[in-house]
Amino acid sequence: MKLTLRVWRQKNADADGAMSTYEVDNISSDMSFLEMLDTLNEELIVKGEEPVAFDHDCREGICGACSLVINGDAHGPERTTTCQLHMRSFKDGDTIDIEPWRAAAFPVIKDLVVDRSAFDRIIQSGGYISAPTGSAPEAHATAVPKPDADFAFEHAECIGCGACVAACPNGSAMLFTSAKVNHLNVLPQGAPERETRVLDMVAQMDTEGFGGCTLTGECATACPKGIPLPSIAAMNKEWLRATRKVSR
Repeated sequence: MKLTLRVWRQKNADADGAMSTYEVDNISSDMSFLEMLDTLNEELIVKGEEPVAFDHDCREGICGACSLVINGDAHGPERTTTCQLHMRSFKDGDTIDIEPWRAAAFPVIKDLVVDRSAFDRIIQSGGYISAPTGSAPEAHATAVPKPDADFAFEHAECIGCGACVAACPNGSAMLFTSAKVNHLNVLPQGAPERETRVLDMVAQMDTEGFGGCTLTGECATACPKGIPLPSIAAMNKEWLRATRKVSR
């Protein structure tokens, strides 16, 4: 495959960025998107040019580091992470635009790499689980209804990639925050901090400068792990419940 790549290049957060055009040839349809970028960088290094900076880690669709907007879509045309996107999703001769996440709360570090530490601070604001530790309890000592367990596992799948923010026209982090709140608050271990967790995490989300949610649904469509849109409604109920309890 021969492709034309239009890649966002930006030296640092304070510099102006622009799209640069590159031609790559002999790209196998079995390559992952990141392997294709590796090929581009190898060619740039041979030419004595600066390689394109992009974020990645496990390359197994687990960590969420591979955050790219490809032809206007978070993670590209398939509902998967960028590292699991393969070049067979494109055609020979295609022009592909590659950009970083676009959100005020995710400032560009360099080229395609953005600072997503705002997500870390949202999680940190939720505090800790104060359930006592020690000798292992009997496995069935605390019964968890299967619907609650399924609900928790569904939300625990969130990998914090930020695609929900990148896809949202408002740059909202509601889907991410709701996933983190819901997977803890529904379980017995999360009960002691249930109210403070949701209040503090929502407050931190607002402090970080993410946009407001208008339930357009783009976040759930872009999520590579399929976190459902009703997750936001579930968190809103938790927030209202906590607000009323604290105000009494």
